[in-house]
Amino acid sequence: MITVKVREDEISVTGHANSGPPGHDIVCASVSTLIQTLVVSIEDLTEDKPDYIIGKGTFNLKTKNLSTESKLLVDSFFVGICGVAGTDQTAVQII
Repeated sequence: MITVKVREDEISVTGHANSGPPGHDIVCASVSTLIQTLVVSIEDLTEDKPDYIIGKGTFNLKTKNLSTESKLLVDSFFVGICGVAGTDQTAVQII
């Protein structure tokens, strides 16, 4: 299961959906795409230098010092992640 933890100053995403074979798991691919788009959007569309760690099955973003523009991009990420979670509640959990 992919777990998305939302804290006051941080977002973390861990785990794997296990909803398909490795390389063919569309839930994992969707979440990965949303994460990568969030990071690149913050870097390319704002002046912020996001504090994040991204790795296999792990993502962590510090949100405390983000600009209003970056926070809007984070909100857009949540629109997407909630959509993915709504399609398969056994694969994605938001807490």
